[in-house]
Amino acid sequence: MARYLVESQHTPEECLRALDEVLARGPDELARYDWGCASGDHTGYATIEAESRTAVEAALPEFLRYKMRIVELNKFTPEQIRAFHRGL
Repeated sequence: MARYLVESQHTPEECLRALDEVLARGPDELARYDWGCASGDHTGYATIEAESRTAVEAALPEFLRYKMRIVELNKFTPEQIRAFHRGL
């Protein structure tokens, strides 16, 4: 499984709908998200483990999919970083 950072934006007018639709998927789904709405950044931020980007998209409310950004995440070991330097 890969890990993905998901940013799903919505407008202030869509805010309650975004929250309601994520909550409708269950309290565990809501717990995955951090929200910037109270600061004026109407974006939900989540880290999701999934088999593919397509699976991540399917996990989001449909109306948010057109405004989302999905980034596959990875970690680097100290050895990998040293190898990157040797490759320069």
